[in-house]
Amino acid sequence: MIRFENVVKRFGDNTVLDDLNFEVAKGERVTLIGPSGSGKTTILRLVMTLEDLTDGYIYIDGQPFTYEPRGGRRVRQKQKDINKVSTKIGMVFQQFNLFPNMTVVENIVEAPIHVLGRGKEEAHARARELLELVGLSDKVDAHPTRLSGGQQQRVAIARALAMDPEILLLDEVTSALDPELVGEVLGVLRDVASSTDITMLIVTHEMQFAQEVSDRVMMFDHGRIIEDGEPGALFSAPREQRTRDFLQAVL
Repeated sequence: MIRFENVVKRFGDNTVLDDLNFEVAKGERVTLIGPSGSGKTTILRLVMTLEDLTDGYIYIDGQPFTYEPRGGRRVRQKQKDINKVSTKIGMVFQQFNLFPNMTVVENIVEAPIHVLGRGKEEAHARARELLELVGLSDKVDAHPTRLSGGQQQRVAIARALAMDPEILLLDEVTSALDPELVGEVLGVLRDVASSTDITMLIVTHEMQFAQEVSDRVMMFDHGRIIEDGEPGALFSAPREQRTRDFLQAVL
């Protein structure tokens, strides 16, 4: 579903991702772990087209995305083609980014109506289903400023799911929350993982959550994958010393 082929990303003289190659299968849940600055969030931002590739290719569902090889050259795709593929991808950010002037349900239906062209009744019905999924059926008409951080993040998850994405990107979705609110958000994501076949690419420092929901875990350091394996094996008996050092520091 996602393939990185010889991907390079530089910011000035700083190489954040260095000739990166990996694949995520359809329906697979893959978690990226590693120290801050190792390139994990940059991977998600490239898939969301919030950053531009320096070199290499990304493929989504077998098709080149943002750049394609053509006649021996690397050519940027037309924006309309990029936008078409982008509708398959949803992302939940560290910050909730809800519209404060809109109610909870208005936040959720905005994109399905105006981007996907859904009817209002259909969009509202789907929004109510998703609010039930995330445990916020009673907050339909509330404004985000009246919600806790955990509730706002659960609305953000519902908003991402309202676009019916085939891929869901999760970027440190609990890092902005007070510790007592982390569990409620992770519980919702466990439900999403167990009840859908959405492909998930996750960046988190919540190692227990990574173990529970992931099919694979990839350890990053300095823009490279240094270890990639099934979570039980990687967390209990990592092969690389760098992985052992990192896990000892965070667990």
